[in-house]
Amino acid sequence: MIRTIPRPIGACAVVMAASLFAGPAAAASFDACVKAIRADVLKAGIRADIVNAAFRNITFDEKAVRFSRTQPEYRLAIWDYMAFLVDDVRIADGVRMMQTHGQTLRAVEKAYGVNRYVLAALWGVESDYGQEKGIFFLPHALPNVACGGKKPAVFTAELIQALRIVQAGDVKLQDLNGSWAGAFGQTQFMPSTYRRLAVDFDRDGRRDTIRSVPDALASAANFLKRAGWQSGLPWGFEVNVLRSYSGPIGRSRKSPISAWAKRGLSRADGGAFPATGSFGLIRPAGPSGPAFLVSHNFDVLYSYNAAEAYALAIGHLSDRLNGKGGLKTAWPTDDPGLNRAQRKRLQELLIVRGYYKGEADGRIGPLTIVAIKAAQKKAGLKPTGRPGTRILKVLAGN
Repeated sequence: MIRTIPRPIGACAVVMAASLFAGPAAAASFDACVKAIRADVLKAGIRADIVNAAFRNITFDEKAVRFSRTQPEYRLAIWDYMAFLVDDVRIADGVRMMQTHGQTLRAVEKAYGVNRYVLAALWGVESDYGQEKGIFFLPHALPNVACGGKKPAVFTAELIQALRIVQAGDVKLQDLNGSWAGAFGQTQFMPSTYRRLAVDFDRDGRRDTIRSVPDALASAANFLKRAGWQSGLPWGFEVNVLRSYSGPIGRSRKSPISAWAKRGLSRADGGAFPATGSFGLIRPAGPSGPAFLVSHNFDVLYSYNAAEAYALAIGHLSDRLNGKGGLKTAWPTDDPGLNRAQRKRLQELLIVRGYYKGEADGRIGPLTIVAIKAAQKKAGLKPTGRPGTRILKVLAGN
């Protein structure tokens, strides 16, 4: 939950990160940095046995450092982001998981006042309903990022908080897998956030957002409640906007719902506006794409991960889990984004055509971007590295 919109990274960054601690002198510098962090952790009161186990066999992690330092080649378009996060599989899985954990979701909703469909959507986006919790071992990744990346004090502090969680008996050291930045568990809390807001909802004496679905969902609900979630208030909804509209735009420029009706806006699904409430207008793809009136609860979702696209994905996925239809207005592109299955298919085709030697896992990393660029260039397309429908069709022979 320390992320913004995920973006692809440049291939040159692989070389840059790999060279950070190349050679004997640089390796010695890395070892000295890790030793200093280890001393700070001990000074913070973490037991020696936990520290010894946490730092055992730590080595330079090129991938973690690269992720912390690289700059994007391009911003991920909103239609790519939404296609990836709100696809048919995630919706179907979410419906099934809401049935499986319905009693827990209703109990959490009653306890915290947070809409259970929103909670399920957040769970789905953060960890694919607990299926994906991160590939980095935090006690090794965080020292790497502190030594080779930016804000070393921040990531050292998060490491200390993570080990305090272990010392408290809430989670086991070996279960501390997550993002390079330290977010972990089914709802991807940073260790410092976990320490403040995680709850023991299943009452087993431990706050475990890794293995306990009740603890994970209730902890996320506690975060949203503390951030100001208002029970019964919709996050927002898609609207029709007159072509002549020239009024305020932006989630912070809220007006009473009656004012939006006077400005000529209407619900895209044909329904009635809420009787009361204050909303702001967002147009994430500009005037030719879908538009939304969003409430204070949208801002609360934004606080979980500071990106409007993230909050929109949570809101829209929650609607789909609640049986509502897709967006009424199409995204303004002639090259739509790919869902997860299509991304995996694109990688498979790149492998078959000899462009890509990585794994077909649906994750678009630097090697996939380089391969897409090569395929686009050969096809006479602009070599952006973007995984879109057009290059997929070209490779598929359509």
